[in-house]
Amino acid sequence: MQTIDVIAEILKREGIGVLSCFPTTPVIEAAAAAGIRPIICRQERVGVGIADGYSRLTNGNPVGVFAMQYGPGAENAYAGVATAYSDSTPLLLLPLGHPRDRQGVFPLYSSMSNYVGVTKYIEQINVADRTSEIMRRAFGAIHQGRTGPVMVEIPADVALEEISEESFFWSKNVRKIGSQGDPHDIELAARALCTAKNPIIHAGQGVLLAAATSELVELAELLNIPVMTTLLGKSAFPEVHPLALGSGSGVTSGPVQYFMSIADLVLGIGCSFTKHGMSMNIPSGKTIIHATNDPRDVNKDYDVEYPIVGDAKLVLRQLIEACREIIGSSQIPREDVSREIDSQRNQWLAEWARKLESAEKPINPYRVVWDFMRTIPPQDAVVTHDSGSPRDQIVPFYRSNGPRTYLGWGKSHGLGTGLGLVIGAKLADPTKMCVNFMGDAAFGMTGLDFETAVRSDIPITTVVLNNSTMAVETHAMQTSHDLYRSRDLGGNYAELGLAMGGYAERIDNPNDICGAFERARKMNNEGKSVLLEFITSAETAFSHKKPF
Repeated sequence: MQTIDVIAEILKREGIGVLSCFPTTPVIEAAAAAGIRPIICRQERVGVGIADGYSRLTNGNPVGVFAMQYGPGAENAYAGVATAYSDSTPLLLLPLGHPRDRQGVFPLYSSMSNYVGVTKYIEQINVADRTSEIMRRAFGAIHQGRTGPVMVEIPADVALEEISEESFFWSKNVRKIGSQGDPHDIELAARALCTAKNPIIHAGQGVLLAAATSELVELAELLNIPVMTTLLGKSAFPEVHPLALGSGSGVTSGPVQYFMSIADLVLGIGCSFTKHGMSMNIPSGKTIIHATNDPRDVNKDYDVEYPIVGDAKLVLRQLIEACREIIGSSQIPREDVSREIDSQRNQWLAEWARKLESAEKPINPYRVVWDFMRTIPPQDAVVTHDSGSPRDQIVPFYRSNGPRTYLGWGKSHGLGTGLGLVIGAKLADPTKMCVNFMGDAAFGMTGLDFETAVRSDIPITTVVLNNSTMAVETHAMQTSHDLYRSRDLGGNYAELGLAMGGYAERIDNPNDICGAFERARKMNNEGKSVLLEFITSAETAFSHKKPF
């Protein structure tokens, strides 16, 4: 067996059935021969996004994998890997490397040196007979602690070298190992939680990665505590639940804004509490409990009175048991907050009703989001956004229902990221209607990979909100636009969708929105990829933009 054959066999034994890849590497042929389906994308950044979306839906079991050639292939993939790193997505990257006798020669690109800052772990197979041990370390790094992309570089000459039979071994014994929190830390945090007057739970992606949604729901119901999620953690708590507030990020739902303002204690679980443009600021004066599996996050941006280091699922179970001991059979003396949540949500939605239900032309993008919610049940879908306006318009209002029914992102991402994510999501869960919302600027970055979905029989729905301008740059580019029309964009994206072999519609009447989504779902069920282009206004109003 050659090195690439051993790698393919290891991937197969790890349950990996698809390989996202582009443009050429001998790993593709070896994987195909082993029964692993190659998904050939149109550009490397999207290919990484496909593996990323796949891993998010499977929680890394099996993990998403992307393979690319050395030089330009590795260079083009960098942005996608940086995205996965910022979101702590478990991912395996298999770049080809230059032959060993050419490494270190300028200007040959080195993945080993250039990817250090955007990977959790990186190693090179420098000797063929070390392949098994290096892959074992790679999978160990993928599954342990805070997750992230792991890279194994395969030099082109090593890729085709023979491996001795005695050096090949593999048993699927690399698994996630979680640790509980310190019992003393749990006891202190539980007492603070049970005695707080107006606590709020701030849930992050760690809840999703730990598969801890049921424990989070149990704790919230036990103590009658409202729950908000971060952008990355959106869907970690079912947003149709009576205690759900929605998500808080650079934009925020009304209930999150209100309950965070009155909270005296914030329980952060599975979150980093990073101050960032895509995260919600925690107002001063709050007592903070912070449970994370990465000690680097503790006291990083906020003073934390009750730190807990441990796996989100195990820590939540510890908190539930500790709180039960404290409160016994008594009821926490708090009013039923679900009524107040409903009241705050209804008040907030009433303020936005004019946009959400607008009959104006061009179509208000909030009407597209609202009618989508009315048409497609959230438990039947996996939804994601793109950068800029589509993200800020959908995140506060869309109510997901169950883990990974929404893929939130935004800390370090380029336009066009959502298309790859939703293709990967559909690969991982073909039963769901997988939909990405993007603007016309984002389509210009990665839109040709709609053809990847068509060609590969991965029936997604891509929604293009076409306002023919870079709306969020209105104030930043005023002079250049006045002089040179620098914000203007153009194109008929539905025609492009049809030309690429998909089903496509161009919708300019708000009364046709629901029908378009119904037809899209029908086409997806028939195995056809769909592009819906909505002619929208240049809306720049957002819900509670960067509160506090």
